[in-house]
Amino acid sequence: MPGATAISGFRERFGEPADTPALVALINVAFRPEQIAIEGDRINAEKLQPFFGKGKFLALEDGGGLAGCVYAEVRGSRGYIGLLAVRPELKGRGLGRRLILLAEEHLAGAGCLVADLRTISARSDLVPMYKHLGYEETGTTPMPPEISLKIPCQFINMSKPLRPSGPQS
Repeated sequence: MPGATAISGFRERFGEPADTPALVALINVAFRPEQIAIEGDRINAEKLQPFFGKGKFLALEDGGGLAGCVYAEVRGSRGYIGLLAVRPELKGRGLGRRLILLAEEHLAGAGCLVADLRTISARSDLVPMYKHLGYEETGTTPMPPEISLKIPCQFINMSKPLRPSGPQS
């Protein structure tokens, strides 16, 4: 994958359907803090499979397996970023920032002009992190009725303009 220097000791690659068990485990452990608001695990193998047909998982791995992942999907001139997950013991080492950068580069390379993401309002700690990465709040969206909530919350939508990839003049 092109772009900024990789983080030492971690290999960058695209996730594959064979990674499903590792992706499900990684995403669910990383999304445990959401359980203050949302009942149960974030994803299972069945819910994960359609993602492979619509977009790409970008992954970092080390000797211990998957260290982090993020999902990127081209939606016309806009790209969507989601399911950012880093093994809890590796947080604070820049892996999340690196994964977001990889997703942005992938989307820009596919012609996207803007990257969109969303987080839940119960995770107010994530908004400042995404703002630090250049994202701005663009509004809110209600939670889908099929999501079992423990407390009232909504999605906070955020966007960031992307630079076109390729040679710059």
